[in-house]
Amino acid sequence: MPRPLHIACLQTRPMPDFQSALDEALPLAEAALEAGAKFLCLPEYCGGLKSDDGLFRPPVAEENSHPVVGALREFASRNKVWILIGSVAVPGPEGKFLNRGFLIDDSGQITARYDKIHLFDIQLSQDEVYRESALVEPGAQAVVAAIPSGRLGMSTCYDLRFPHLYRAMAKADADILAVPAAFTKKTGQAHWHVLNRARAIENGAFVVAPCATGPIAGGGEAYGHSLIVNPWGEVIADGGGKPGMIHAEIDLDDVAQARARIPALTHDRTFQLADDGETVSKAAAE
Repeated sequence: MPRPLHIACLQTRPMPDFQSALDEALPLAEAALEAGAKFLCLPEYCGGLKSDDGLFRPPVAEENSHPVVGALREFASRNKVWILIGSVAVPGPEGKFLNRGFLIDDSGQITARYDKIHLFDIQLSQDEVYRESALVEPGAQAVVAAIPSGRLGMSTCYDLRFPHLYRAMAKADADILAVPAAFTKKTGQAHWHVLNRARAIENGAFVVAPCATGPIAGGGEAYGHSLIVNPWGEVIADGGGKPGMIHAEIDLDDVAQARARIPALTHDRTFQLADDGETVSKAAAE
């Protein structure tokens, strides 16, 4: 029996404060409603984002008084839609903050939270360096949560490069793997599409990846190209490089069909990694 879900990605620009972030997101949310979407997904740091010398400095507020979280909960309740808040910054331990995503149901209640596990500490060039761990406390728990007609695996941006996380969520019966992001333009041009498609193919799951787009105040630029990818690895919607909204009506039964055609999730085997030198020497002796 089909399990339809009309889903939308809101491709917002990184905005420097709470109010401008809301002003960016809410018109796109209204457009998604007009298109018939029942599940709206926003990017990483959709509650605001600035940078300073390679450090992301989003506005930070407690969860229970966060202006963006509160407004999106009210929007969900008023319009009877589910919302994935890709992430906002909430206070963490020892002066750091948590890069936290929220799943909001159609009554406005928070049903799941996810703190980004893998932090973006990289050097793309002599001038382009990012050290997310300098300000962000990493999470330590993967999250798979119930959504209408199925289950959602939650992740954030740089997590995309760690396939074992998505394998674990798929084995916990995630139908959709969510990848809200503010992927950099340079890495996005090289890797964004292929990584999202790979996660879908490997796990026989839908991948829904809302990504911010455009310049970040203080330096840096987000790639855009929000994606909805089916379990066969086909891109069924791509947001391009400009702000906007993409949507698609998907059938979560396609997940079971893809996993039946290639049941790789049931074929994982434990193994040991042999030392190469030892392996070669044993082979030579025989």
